[in-house]
Amino acid sequence: MSSFRTDLLALLRRERYAVASTVNAEGKPQSALVGIAVTDGFDLIFDTLAGTRKAANLRRDPRIAFVIGPTANNASCTVQYEGVAEELTGEDRDAMLPLYYEVFPDGRPRRNWPGLIYFRVKPTWIRYSNYAFDPPEIVELGPEDLG
Repeated sequence: MSSFRTDLLALLRRERYAVASTVNAEGKPQSALVGIAVTDGFDLIFDTLAGTRKAANLRRDPRIAFVIGPTANNASCTVQYEGVAEELTGEDRDAMLPLYYEVFPDGRPRRNWPGLIYFRVKPTWIRYSNYAFDPPEIVELGPEDLG
């Protein structure tokens, strides 16, 4: 993995939350804060309740976008992230849960909540921006960089 990709992965893993945006059936954007875990391949894992707007939106249209940062962990850096979500079930879900629980140990007891589901998002485009520089450092990764 290139140095930039290693640094980007480390930055994403320092963050625990992201704003997730989906589109409803009428084409209106809807956003929500979600807790994220990040795989080595830049997939994002999050949980939600089956009755939420984002779950309904993703079941109809799996495209999703996130904004991650800036936060106290990364005061000058942001990541824009677009991808395609899939609801995790069975063995796929079970394989991803240990990673999610590393970031959110409180996720274990939440798993017993009625209607709790998990999504994995595979990235299709990522833009990293670091505004500590003048001009800012901006790097984009497209499908050819992420595959």
